[in-house]
Amino acid sequence: MRIVNGLIEAKELLSEGRGLDLVTVPPHVQATIDRVFGEPLTPSEAVTRILGMVRADGDAAIRKLTLDIEGVELAAIEVSAEEIDVGYDSTDPRVIEALEVSAERVGRFHTAAKAQAWMDFNEGYGALVVPCGRVGIYVPGGTAPLPSTVIMSAVPARVAGVPEVILCTPSEKDGKPNPVTLAAAKIAGVDRVFGIGGAQAIAAMAYGTESTPAVDTICGPGNLFVTLAKKMLYGEVGIDGLYGPTETLVIADDTANATLCAADLLAQAEHDALAKPVMVTTSDRLARSVVAELEVRLPRLDRASTARQAVENQGCIAVVDDMEQAFDLANWFAPEHMCLMIADAWSWLGRVRNAGAVFIGEFSHEVLGDYVAGPSHVMPTAGTARFNSGLGVHSFVKITPVVAFNEEATAELARNAAAIARAEGLTGHAEAAEIRLELLDSSES
Repeated sequence: MRIVNGLIEAKELLSEGRGLDLVTVPPHVQATIDRVFGEPLTPSEAVTRILGMVRADGDAAIRKLTLDIEGVELAAIEVSAEEIDVGYDSTDPRVIEALEVSAERVGRFHTAAKAQAWMDFNEGYGALVVPCGRVGIYVPGGTAPLPSTVIMSAVPARVAGVPEVILCTPSEKDGKPNPVTLAAAKIAGVDRVFGIGGAQAIAAMAYGTESTPAVDTICGPGNLFVTLAKKMLYGEVGIDGLYGPTETLVIADDTANATLCAADLLAQAEHDALAKPVMVTTSDRLARSVVAELEVRLPRLDRASTARQAVENQGCIAVVDDMEQAFDLANWFAPEHMCLMIADAWSWLGRVRNAGAVFIGEFSHEVLGDYVAGPSHVMPTAGTARFNSGLGVHSFVKITPVVAFNEEATAELARNAAAIARAEGLTGHAEAAEIRLELLDSSES
């Protein structure tokens, strides 16, 4: 992993490839696009085609695209309740227990975070908190199943009060989703599961097909094509956010444990060759020790090749002068995960401005956040923590203001409303306010 010195050099390096790359694809993916569509389309053009096909032809397009792109022939698009039960029963009991612990903790966290309806009758205003009627969750398949993402997405929706939660996830070669994903769906209280993936799954949930119902909001991470589909469909359906490769930024001082720092960086690096494992430290000694630990630990990983690509091509260790600079750099980077491995970390928490989630101390490590801590692990990436939050109950509700004035309050405010309306040249607005005043005046006389 590269070591850089100072803010300027660190920002230059970390700016490389920063942001959501919705254009570049590896050669084998471009070859698939060319084969499926018969011409060399860009990813954006390919997704536009997919959305159009699903909107026009529904289930027939879903089946064709799944076969052409993934080589999977779908006998049925929806997974039956019996198949979900089989997935649950065939999953290792220890994994079932762990998923249940995760679901219980996620439920408790989001219950505590849930907004409540309120009304102030003295002021004449309040708000309703209204859940969406139906939400769709997308859970990638890819190189490994992600049952944790089912828990982290569906449980907050349930806590929010959503009446119906559906799940789309890719089918494997046997035409069915991975059993452990189905087990997680059962534990999380998902109502219906559909074995479709990619942009076609996002299109199905947005438009609705013969098999798949249209939803109000779509949430969850995915590959380039899923992300493009979510971006294109924003406005027709609610979208939680656009997600890129995972990233962790560890802030560490000379009290930090080099082995733990290295382990946490590798935990993120093994996700994806494009993952960004980053450390910011005030200690040259720690920086060198972490690099040495990375070399010791990398060969042990099952996904060592992926992790090494991320460490060598995407990661870095920035050595800065002091903690003020460390937090300036961290807030500029706006990471998905910010880990504070520093003395007296609580005293620095107020300096955090841009982060998907903050992990305080060596034993509140980010891997716990991935699985069992409580907050959803669906977090803003690629710098979007500057303006976006992680998935939560807020992602599945609408805040509807309520206005209910008595006559006394109306009399006091209507004159002000009319004055502003006339300043804007909106005499109809002004008269609608002033006529109330006339009625109130006549009732008093």
